[in-house]
Amino acid sequence: MKTAGRSLCFIVLWISFRWDMYMGNLELVEEIDGHTDIVYGSFDPKFFKRFQKKTDFLFSRVWRRDQDGSYSITQIFTTHKKCPPKRGFNRINISPGIWEIMPLPPKPGFGSPRCLVTQMIEVKSTGWGRWKHSSFSKFLTTIPYILLCRTAGLRELVAANPDNTHLETQVKTKEVKKSVDEQGLSGLNSLLTRPPDSLHAEPQEEFYDALMVEYPDEDEDDAARSMLSKQRTASQKFKGISWGVVVGLSKSKKAPATRAEKELDWNFPAVHFEDGVFQSGLRRCDGRSDHGWSDPGGKGFMVRSVTYNNDGLKTTGGDPLLKLLAVDWLKSDKRIDNVAKRPSCCVQSDAGKKAPFILIINLQVPASPNYSLVMYFVSERPIRQGSLLDRFANGDNAFRNSRFKLIPSIVEGYWVVKRAVGTKACLLGKAVTCNYFREDNFLEIDVDIGSSSVARNVVGLVLGYVTSIVVDLAVLIEATNSEELPEYILGTTRINRFTLESAVQV
Repeated sequence: MKTAGRSLCFIVLWISFRWDMYMGNLELVEEIDGHTDIVYGSFDPKFFKRFQKKTDFLFSRVWRRDQDGSYSITQIFTTHKKCPPKRGFNRINISPGIWEIMPLPPKPGFGSPRCLVTQMIEVKSTGWGRWKHSSFSKFLTTIPYILLCRTAGLRELVAANPDNTHLETQVKTKEVKKSVDEQGLSGLNSLLTRPPDSLHAEPQEEFYDALMVEYPDEDEDDAARSMLSKQRTASQKFKGISWGVVVGLSKSKKAPATRAEKELDWNFPAVHFEDGVFQSGLRRCDGRSDHGWSDPGGKGFMVRSVTYNNDGLKTTGGDPLLKLLAVDWLKSDKRIDNVAKRPSCCVQSDAGKKAPFILIINLQVPASPNYSLVMYFVSERPIRQGSLLDRFANGDNAFRNSRFKLIPSIVEGYWVVKRAVGTKACLLGKAVTCNYFREDNFLEIDVDIGSSSVARNVVGLVLGYVTSIVVDLAVLIEATNSEELPEYILGTTRINRFTLESAVQV
């Protein structure tokens, strides 16, 4: 789809009038920034007996563009002061959903470009059993029938287009058990409908990710899977490679040891730190308890293998090079910068001053008040001169911005949040503003999430469900040449269901 990013949503909705007979009208209520807006719509009741009077709805819409040219549009119901319930209309809450539009290479024998459009929507199955045991005529008044009509309309539109007659359409459903508190929606709505001035609105920008593919289910067509793999050159390529080989790469004891020897100076004795020697605002937990942090390790993340430049293969991450010793959850009326220089910071303690090297990641969350999630990773040996970590720690900001990578993963939580966050590796230095402070024995990286409207919206979505999600984060330096491969993980963190109110005031 060749179009400017901000025009994509309007094009998609305009096309929907051609295949969605259920939709009556759509209006733009407010454009919050280049990636977020509020849309009002109404349903056309003449096709369904169920709706005897006019029905309308209001939803927020957030979109982003990835480096491979794919788009993701998240939709969820909301409220807005400019669009209160209208007299004579029945205001309903539409189900949360996500549209994903992924470019595909041309099919052999056809020169026209193609794309794969995927819609995921949440439908509550409560009460469906009644129409199953009733007359089939009543099925025409149910939500499942409406969804089938919309899907059939899109399929017929594609089939009627001569340029797209070779495309195939598939419809799949997956039952997901809901374990999230409904109150999370109210938190999300307040964040998405916040006025532009409080969101620090600015000109829109594109959000570029270093991609890691998420393949379809196993029963999907092998040809489609192959095309997806070829299109994403930075993708993990499993076709033709056995799982034993992939897992075997991650279990090799020699590769992690070699990477560690290249990054740290093994001529110095190790400085060991016991758990609890660093005091932090969040407590250490066992990985299952609420309101705490733990170190999940690198096995849940995919990193570039030693042969990545030749075949694009990714493998599971090994043990992190640095040890996670503390996590702080802070709040302030102003953005919290340069945490390591604060007298109360664990870096300024006696134990902190003895550490050979400390990496501090300060994720600055724009809100009211401002929050900071601060992670402290410690090395037990000095950095070896000339290593990749040495060039990153002591190099210039341009090099740091081109290599500083973060991989997120929602382990537990609402499916919309999982899909919106994804598991794609993000070059933070290119997506948001990163400020670096290299002093004494530490390097602090302050990640200003508020500098990007896309990142701000994604984090706003996460904050709406923060009490019910478990999120894993991996920090690493991107490897680009054969001397730097395979990639290794600097450090990992797991945050378990903490609350905004638990942040420490600074």
